[in-house]
Amino acid sequence: MMSLYVEGIGIYGPGLDGWAQSAPVLAGDTEYIPAPASIPPCILLPANERRRAPQTVKLALAAGTEAFAAAGRDPAGAVTIFASSGGDGETIHDILNVLASPLRELSPTKFHNSVHNAAAGYWSIATGATSASTSLCAHDDSFAAGLLEAAAQAVAAGEAVALIAYDVPYPAPLFAVRPVGAIFGAALVLSPVPTPASFARLDLALQPGSAAASPAAIPALEELRASTPAARCLPLLAALASGMAANVTLGYLDDMNLHLAISPASRPEQPA
Repeated sequence: MMSLYVEGIGIYGPGLDGWAQSAPVLAGDTEYIPAPASIPPCILLPANERRRAPQTVKLALAAGTEAFAAAGRDPAGAVTIFASSGGDGETIHDILNVLASPLRELSPTKFHNSVHNAAAGYWSIATGATSASTSLCAHDDSFAAGLLEAAAQAVAAGEAVALIAYDVPYPAPLFAVRPVGAIFGAALVLSPVPTPASFARLDLALQPGSAAASPAAIPALEELRASTPAARCLPLLAALASGMAANVTLGYLDDMNLHLAISPASRPEQPA
């Protein structure tokens, strides 16, 4: 078992415009009203980079920036884990169209935006981060894989780690073979020890078997969770929003799940 402490959260998706607005919805205190996702611009990026950044990058940076602001941490010095089930399908679509055309003149910008660690690269430009960064993909279970990686690195190094998970729907015809339901991004700033910013504790354990993943309590959010891999974190975020102890199961492998025991964190006392 590994333990982590949550210091900050970021979230953007349909009808979910940041953690302050989303927390009462996820806790069931406010009605969920689906609406197109609204991604704020990342003012940390230089203007030319901001124009070139694809939607996946804008989403990842928005969620990550919000989480670090809530944690009161400088993102420049933190280890990051970026998790996406498939990266930037729009850019891949554009590249395939070019390669299928007579000219086949590929834009260098399109190429560097197509790689799976593009969001991590833009993040380092935006924040000045020089710490280690990992970009991973585990298909529909990318959030669980990212959380495990974040826990392993945080506990091994004894340092805070940020997990930033994001997905954006593919355009047609790619959507027909890889449907992703909606734009969704979430970020968690996690520490292996309690800090003054900690408000929840996560105890993580791999659980053999094929138990079903925990659903979202709100039907419309369950539809979002089921259709969008990054949104598999919604039951976890709902538990964090409630501030109550809870148990959540995240899908991971065919014969193994990730079990999370969530409890309020006891913050360390401040020196007098």
